[in-house]
Amino acid sequence: MTPEVAAAAPTLIDVLRLSTTYLGDHGSTSARLDSELLCAHALGLRRIDLYLQFDRPLDEAELTSIRELIRRRGKGEPVAYITGTREFYGRSFHVTPDVLVPRPDTETLVQHAVGFLRDRPGAELRVADLGTGSGCIAVTLAAEVTAVRAVGTDVSAAALDVARANADSLGADVSFVECSWADCLEGGFDLIVSNPPYVTTAEFEAVDRDVRDFEPPGALLGGDDGLDAYRALLASVRDHANAARVMLEVDPRHADAVAGLVSATFRGATTVAVLDLTGRTRVLDVAMA
Repeated sequence: MTPEVAAAAPTLIDVLRLSTTYLGDHGSTSARLDSELLCAHALGLRRIDLYLQFDRPLDEAELTSIRELIRRRGKGEPVAYITGTREFYGRSFHVTPDVLVPRPDTETLVQHAVGFLRDRPGAELRVADLGTGSGCIAVTLAAEVTAVRAVGTDVSAAALDVARANADSLGADVSFVECSWADCLEGGFDLIVSNPPYVTTAEFEAVDRDVRDFEPPGALLGGDDGLDAYRALLASVRDHANAARVMLEVDPRHADAVAGLVSATFRGATTVAVLDLTGRTRVLDVAMA
């Protein structure tokens, strides 16, 4: 009799290829990247380390762990929720389904705000981040500019728990308060920033399932015209806070409409459009009169 030969254990590159094909067939538009991030997470590696271990055989426990993560992603769950982390402005932030996954678009707001704060004299700069979510904006500003003393507000207690954890892990001087927009703020602020919800009701029905089925609707939906959050936010700032500058992330398609709301709410304010890397208006920078 000829002895049976045990099948060779699949290698890391084999699993990456199979995972990429599977995720591509299940709707992922970034299947290879998703596979690499999930394999790295399952194996306790950095993504770059995968490239040095392509020939590494994987044992059954490792395969089981990878399969489970790939299965979850195949059902549409965002990679950030599966791994519990998302990179933003060079830092790793903890995320859960209670908060919006930080987007690269928001780095335009942060970069512009950092430039403004670094050019502003003062031993202490008061900054408020309204609708803070994961805290990625407030924490980044406090980490990048040492003079910043930041506060983040949100109506979600669960989101604030995530934000506090991020501030603690990244050593940022940020306090967090549960309230709507600026309703709980007192005194003057050098800068107020926000990335409000701006997806219209109709658009929400057509967004990718990763967003529609998994991310918190309250952090996305802006009403029938996408402007409900801006109306509430601007009124709250007008009634409860004294700000020298307000910077708002916007959907480029709604930038003119938001600028109109700003003008109607703050007479004499000057609004400047800040472009993203694609040349579209991504931020409105409002200097108060």
